[in-house]
Amino acid sequence: MPLLPPPPSLLRDASLFLDFDGTLVPIAARPDSIEVPPSLLDLLAHLQKRLNGRLTLVSGRASADVLQWLKPLQVAVVGSHGLERAGTATDRPPALEKGIALLRAVAERHGGVLLEEKPLGAALHYREQPAAEEDCRAAAAEAAGLAGLQVQAGKMVFEIKPATGNKGSAVRLLMSEDAHRGARPLFIGDDLTDEHGFEAARELGGAGILVGPERDTAADYRLPDVGDVHHWLQTSVEALS
Repeated sequence: MPLLPPPPSLLRDASLFLDFDGTLVPIAARPDSIEVPPSLLDLLAHLQKRLNGRLTLVSGRASADVLQWLKPLQVAVVGSHGLERAGTATDRPPALEKGIALLRAVAERHGGVLLEEKPLGAALHYREQPAAEEDCRAAAAEAAGLAGLQVQAGKMVFEIKPATGNKGSAVRLLMSEDAHRGARPLFIGDDLTDEHGFEAARELGGAGILVGPERDTAADYRLPDVGDVHHWLQTSVEALS
């Protein structure tokens, strides 16, 4: 049965967790070529105020990268698929550099493949070179094995990352903190990596909202695209006033 759009009332008494790429901003050919309109900063600031700070961005990007795009707005960010919290020191996997060297060789061999290095892992983006998918997949598997990490597949990307956490574990941790107690988690995301967030939100009495086309998902509702996410958030936050 097709998923319905979420009702505006869903935002009331919620702790809101938002993915970034593909949810708040359209996915671009390269991670550094996205566009963040001023209207999005205004919307996030309004949400943060109306939700009494219960707003967190949970992204595959490094947390510092997300914050750089959102300047001058200050908002809570958990990066690296739930493993890296802004303002908190994290230990870089000891063998990561060896894995990155393997990924770099693939990126150099295939024009258009981009290597994105992160504090706790690295990603091969092949959106501009779809023919390199299998080489990227194999290289990520080899690099993960070498560095003692796991492979996380996403939209036109293979990433190596620690296996110790994900977006769902980040939601569970945050919901145990005083600032979120008594609220219902609401997770909005588009990628396979967001499924962990949907599952955690449902487990804790909240809901997930899938962004994009229909698919097998743990989400409870769906919005077609980024523009619909902005419209729903704006409508919902106005309903709180």
